[in-house]
Amino acid sequence: MRTIQGIPASPGIAIGVAFQFLDDEEPTIPRYAVTERELDGEWDRFVVAVDKSKDDVTALRDRAVREMGHEHGAIFDAHLLMLDDPEVLEAIEYSLRESLLNIEWIVHQYEQAIIKRLEGLSDPVLQERTVDVHDITRRILNHLMFRERFSLADLNTDVVLVARNLLPSDMIAMNRTKVKAIAMDAGGKTSHTAILARAFEIPAVLGLGGVGRTIKNGDVVVVDGNIGDIKIDPDTLTLERYEKVRARMAERDVNLSSLVGLPARTLDGKDVLIKANIEVPEETDSVLRHGAEGIGLFRSEFLFLQPGRAPSEEAQYSAYRRVIESMGGRPVTIRTLDVGGDKVVPDLAIEEEKNPLLGWRAIRYCLSDSELFQNQLRAILRASAYGDARIMFPMISGPVELDAALAALEEAKEECRTRGQAFRADMPVGIMIEVPSAALIADILATKVDFFSIGTNDLIQYTIAVDRGNEKVAYLHEPFHPAVLRLIKRVIDDGHAAGITVSMCGEMASDPFAAVVLLGLGLDEFSMSAVSVPDVKRTIRSVSFEEAQAVALEALTMTSHHATETFLAQRLSGRVSRE
Repeated sequence: MRTIQGIPASPGIAIGVAFQFLDDEEPTIPRYAVTERELDGEWDRFVVAVDKSKDDVTALRDRAVREMGHEHGAIFDAHLLMLDDPEVLEAIEYSLRESLLNIEWIVHQYEQAIIKRLEGLSDPVLQERTVDVHDITRRILNHLMFRERFSLADLNTDVVLVARNLLPSDMIAMNRTKVKAIAMDAGGKTSHTAILARAFEIPAVLGLGGVGRTIKNGDVVVVDGNIGDIKIDPDTLTLERYEKVRARMAERDVNLSSLVGLPARTLDGKDVLIKANIEVPEETDSVLRHGAEGIGLFRSEFLFLQPGRAPSEEAQYSAYRRVIESMGGRPVTIRTLDVGGDKVVPDLAIEEEKNPLLGWRAIRYCLSDSELFQNQLRAILRASAYGDARIMFPMISGPVELDAALAALEEAKEECRTRGQAFRADMPVGIMIEVPSAALIADILATKVDFFSIGTNDLIQYTIAVDRGNEKVAYLHEPFHPAVLRLIKRVIDDGHAAGITVSMCGEMASDPFAAVVLLGLGLDEFSMSAVSVPDVKRTIRSVSFEEAQAVALEALTMTSHHATETFLAQRLSGRVSRE
């Protein structure tokens, strides 16, 4: 048995037989000289191949829109723009006539030059755009060489898909009922593959490097998308262990499914709202299936991850409206664009900074780009006419930023009125509390908004001064650090004193132990990944509010993260489980 470690990109555990989607990726490109008399014929072949590629991409776009919505169709809209780009076409024609080499070789060389340029950039998300370049040029070359590429839509047996890379077209076209897991060389958590795998609930481990040399066709593999582990040819004991884990998880899911239609109500009758976080619109199915009572955080960054240019107002409006309508009247909170720091988005002019986590990001960036911000605000406002929508501003550090954001929202409302576009005039407006300064003046900020949402991922990072992406100090990212608990209590108390609701959309909200403490501190709403909803609902239904208050008060007296963990494990033993 061998174990390889990659990036846990989509959670879940799968056991299956490996299917290599590798040999078809890199065809041998012919290289030969052509005469000047043959140049027009070479160019004509290229034009025909481009036209056929446009037909292919248009069909894929239509399927993506039909099955998954316009935001995924935008991936292929960008591909069509590239196929029509006059600068690209001129560059290829110039190289063809200058080099007097066959068109296949010219296209291949052009691809390599663009990929080399992208890979030389420091921005990892821009580096990932090489996938789109590869997708387009492979398609053109396949038509030039009369080469049929195996389609993952033709899979007819259950497989663990092993690949160097999966192009956007592969993910859209593949038979998702047969792909039980994905193991891939390239990609990170923000790649198209990762985002789509999570949306499809397919376990995935990415960033493996050389996976085709390690995993062979027919190998039995275990893919653990929770921690990024892959077991190759596992021994009998390991297989039995994972089968038991899967069986336990399946049994647990069945038991938890009985809670889907039940409220998150404590033993003494206190109701709490549990919502879900989403990144892409098609996740709404999962939200409803797992019994969430709304969407507490719709991360709008995904709409900006498509290659090409920032999404138009219409494209955003369509995506937001689709989510709001899909939720059937349940509340949907849309966070405005949160970029910069560790969230890098292509095609936005965010300069490299020495300390990006403390730099030009989130609301700071949006306030500096009025056109981009107004497009998004108008799109959200217009979509609000179709259901219970709320808007939320990220990384507010003080009243000056908040006032500027609120003024921008009023400007967007006035523009919608001028255009005669309907919107919900009383749409609730909230802010993320994820900066210590905001937590410390929560009483001031609470007078200006309708709700708070505590973003613990960043709040912990900034409070303890620990980069959660730095493996050397990641152990210090402690949700139960006394300072973090005290700040959370302060935010909840100040919010309630001002008569507004307080929710949490950070990872801490999905921890069953933390749920008891947060409930006791008075948190009104929890928001988390959809798959975590039943577990937290079960936790809340297993305790009384009175007991949760006592647990929270005791936790606030603890002097360390470890002491709090130990106390909670002992106090909640037998009733609350993290498994």
